[in-house]
Amino acid sequence: MENLDNNHISKKNKQFELFNSSLDTSSNLSFSNTLKVKSKTLMIWRNKIYDYQSKILANNQNDLLQQTILPEVESIDHQKIYPFSLQGLSLNFWRTNQSVHNGPAMYFVIDTMGSSQIILYIGETNSANKRWKGEHDCKNYLRNYKEALADNNLTSQQDIRFFLDVPKEAKLRRRLEQKLIYLWIPPFNKETRGRWSTTFTNN
Repeated sequence: MENLDNNHISKKNKQFELFNSSLDTSSNLSFSNTLKVKSKTLMIWRNKIYDYQSKILANNQNDLLQQTILPEVESIDHQKIYPFSLQGLSLNFWRTNQSVHNGPAMYFVIDTMGSSQIILYIGETNSANKRWKGEHDCKNYLRNYKEALADNNLTSQQDIRFFLDVPKEAKLRRRLEQKLIYLWIPPFNKETRGRWSTTFTNN
């Protein structure tokens, strides 16, 4: 797996993240995204993520993957954690008739554009039907992302997917979450956000 690019983080005073993540993203704040993103910049950013995650998909049966996803927890069958095969639900699933298991889960926010899919965010929860319903920093990043797409007349679809065969113990779930985050490197997780940082100007 590629190393995280710490140089981006160390130069953050000279750079902006693509979706204005230098702002306070607490979900009780008013949404603000004043830095416009050009279509070419947005697509280059997205394609880099797609190219990286596609390699993980292509290698999902090899030794690299087997050694990466929590081998010390024998109760977890890492080969079952295949985010793109999970059922997609509306990001506002609690407002619909879509039912979600109310127990512990891993969840994946996935973006589909044409035939390509990328994982935007990975999280864990003790209650799948409640975690995404409440306040969540990732929701502001998603709003920025959707606005950038709309500004450039680009269309994509975001959904959320739950994997329920996870440990009941929070410590083990969090360890699994971290392994998955550093495997897939989703752009909206705080641990890996700097990996996909993009510099640009308004010119």
